[in-house]
Amino acid sequence: MFLSISAVLCGLWLLLWSADKFVDGAAGTARHFGMPPLLIGMVVVGFGTSAPEIVVSTLASLQGNPGIALGNAYGSNITNIALILGITAIVSPIAVQSRILRTELPVLSAVSLLAIWMLRDGNLSRMDAAMLLLVFGGLLIWTIRSGLRDRNDAFGNEMEQSLDARPAPIRKALFRLCIGLILLIVSSRILVWGAVTIAHAFGAGDLVIGLTIVAIGTSLPELASSIIAARKGEHDICLGNVIGSNLFNTLAVVGIAGLIHPTPVEREIVHRDMLFMTALTISLFIIGYGFGRQGRINRIEGAVLLFCYGGYLTYLLVALFQTATA
Repeated sequence: MFLSISAVLCGLWLLLWSADKFVDGAAGTARHFGMPPLLIGMVVVGFGTSAPEIVVSTLASLQGNPGIALGNAYGSNITNIALILGITAIVSPIAVQSRILRTELPVLSAVSLLAIWMLRDGNLSRMDAAMLLLVFGGLLIWTIRSGLRDRNDAFGNEMEQSLDARPAPIRKALFRLCIGLILLIVSSRILVWGAVTIAHAFGAGDLVIGLTIVAIGTSLPELASSIIAARKGEHDICLGNVIGSNLFNTLAVVGIAGLIHPTPVEREIVHRDMLFMTALTISLFIIGYGFGRQGRINRIEGAVLLFCYGGYLTYLLVALFQTATA
């Protein structure tokens, strides 16, 4: 057991470090080749901060642990909104200025509802996975076109200032990109092994471990980058990290996992976790969009998000305790 716990802790630390290097390297490389800052923020950084979820869920599916794969994806979405935006808003209330991000909020809500509709039959088939990836591809094309058209968007301006503050030669950026990717894979394998071993030792299902330990661990890059951005007043970067990551998780992470290992979907995933995720997403849309005024997530709303996350986590832990003592 000591070895398993050590593997999880070391895996999480290495995952956070490698994800940070991977994102820095990818953003620096894209900037060197002339990609607009808005696209770097929406596509490169969005993909980079979701890289831990993609690698962990892919490895979990390959090893026959689809519960960790799905729990990681949906648990990360819940963590991103309730925990990360909650903490970030308490640190510094988030003002939503970007027109593109305001457009993506209802898109994220629609994607969450689509995911529930597709998995309502209790099965993630390769056809479902292919459809999710197809929708992801369409959104990626739309995002790129929007980024090329609206180069002066507030999100793009914040991203440009952030990139200018951390210039890196192309060799250094490529080195960070490669070493970050390699260590992402290594740390993910360590984390998945430790999490599965702990789950089996305590009689917990892969799903609960994926929703808690693994989801929180793979969301650490978003937490770190969002708090740093909030302290700098880069509010749109905070929200952009979460929106981009949740879109990647719902469509790409689940889609890749489903292509690798089609699996039955536990009833709790749809009726508990996905419904809670969708409720949080729609709430974020309502408070962040603005509807005629500037969208804003204040400290009170951040505290409510944190309270909701604490209640959800408590419910999971109580259910786990009841299962273990039954």
